[in-house]
Amino acid sequence: MHILISWVGNADLEGVANPDNPGPLTRIARHERYDEIHLLHNQRKNVVKPLRAAIESASDAITHVHPVQLASPIHFGDIYQALDGVLSQLSEKHTNPKITIQLTSGTSAMSAVSILVGKTKYAARFVQASREQGVQIENIPFDIAADFLPTIAKRQDQKLEGLFAGLAPNTAAFDDILSQSPVMETLKQKAAILARRDLPVLIYGETGTGKELFAKAIHNASRRGDKPLKVLNCGAIPKDLIDATLFGYVKGAFTGAAKDTSGYFGDADGGTLFLDEFGELPLDSQVRLLRVLQDGSYTPVGSTVAKSTDVRIIAATNKNLMDEVAAGRFREDLFYRVAIGVLHLPPLRERSGDLMLLASSILGKIAEESESVNVVLEKSKAKGVVQNSKEKHKKLSVKARKLIQSHPWPGNVRELQATLLRATLWHSGDTLSDEDIRGALISTSSRQAGILDRDVSQGIDLNGLCDDVVRHYVPLALEAAQGKKTKAAELLGLNNYQTLENKMRKLNLI
Repeated sequence: MHILISWVGNADLEGVANPDNPGPLTRIARHERYDEIHLLHNQRKNVVKPLRAAIESASDAITHVHPVQLASPIHFGDIYQALDGVLSQLSEKHTNPKITIQLTSGTSAMSAVSILVGKTKYAARFVQASREQGVQIENIPFDIAADFLPTIAKRQDQKLEGLFAGLAPNTAAFDDILSQSPVMETLKQKAAILARRDLPVLIYGETGTGKELFAKAIHNASRRGDKPLKVLNCGAIPKDLIDATLFGYVKGAFTGAAKDTSGYFGDADGGTLFLDEFGELPLDSQVRLLRVLQDGSYTPVGSTVAKSTDVRIIAATNKNLMDEVAAGRFREDLFYRVAIGVLHLPPLRERSGDLMLLASSILGKIAEESESVNVVLEKSKAKGVVQNSKEKHKKLSVKARKLIQSHPWPGNVRELQATLLRATLWHSGDTLSDEDIRGALISTSSRQAGILDRDVSQGIDLNGLCDDVVRHYVPLALEAAQGKKTKAAELLGLNNYQTLENKMRKLNLI
């Protein structure tokens, strides 16, 4: 079964009135034999009717007309849906049809989609026609599956790696900070106020609580939003390179200094410098940083000429800097210079109602980023076929949800992201079970989550800490008691199993 597929273009319609100079479709119908010809169009039906008659008079093929709805002639999504729909129906109706797609007619977007679909899903041949060149079979000189899909998959894998690491997007806005916790909503409001002011900001929080996400949202919402945002992890720089990294250096300043380098303060001029792991800066570098904050000047390594810069500082740390000041490891004057707008991000275990909201959102992002990766190539001797297996938004079973709610998540949102990504990578079904989640968790030696060392000056949730203890030990007791609640209650020192059930019900453990 030889089938020709084509969009209808203006040249085809205009050529109907001039039989000596027909349009591309009529030329091809005269030149090649087909069993069926299928025309896709988004014009009025009465406009296409004469073209259909002209093609039928020039060919023995049965001609079918497919009117489609397009938002515009260059809307790639609508074009793809229309073309793929017709080709899919033909593939189901006929056994191994020989499909030819006509590329001359229609818009450039229609031609581009035709090549992509024809080269991947349907192994089509291609034909073009013109008055000057006549009818030509086109050999597209590349293999999309071999040449481009690996690159696409690599790009999507890099996005998944970003999810794994909990990296905040450069376009982060306050709407990207998902929460229904009153504490987080208040913090977002404070951060939005700070974004409008050109003041330094200090963000406290455990690892994985979203400090970088807040920093980028503040920058993007500020008057500096169209200027550079530079991110520097102070804990990742060797001590002897901190000054060169922050303030730059001149050629010849040290071995390997082959050219002048501006450093982060030079690169961020006019914008924002986000200093993550701020508490890791050594004391001598803190002195030079204080000068920049005081008068906006700094001297590159190896130079005697001071430079000026206009940079807003947003710093983040998981340390209590007041304790560091008391211990002599952090300068008090630098602390007060930076700690003007202070945000203290709570750990995930203290964000009431946010856990399952975030889990659902993360699973949605994983499905979105994985969709382009799940392309399976099946090559036979005769032709190459690409099947696109669309990634589904995986759901959580009831037991999986309970396990997620009972886990303390010491790594916070970053740990939740990494765990859910591992679970989806290893499980091919539509629903993740509690065993899938448990298998994706990384066991670490317990540090009691600092439960006796919390900074009361920053405020603590005493009831929440007690709940964390219950969440931690109840599953362990049930496991030790082989699921028998009476025995588990005895192991936990509770009067009876009803007391245990009440605590489990309160914390959504049953």
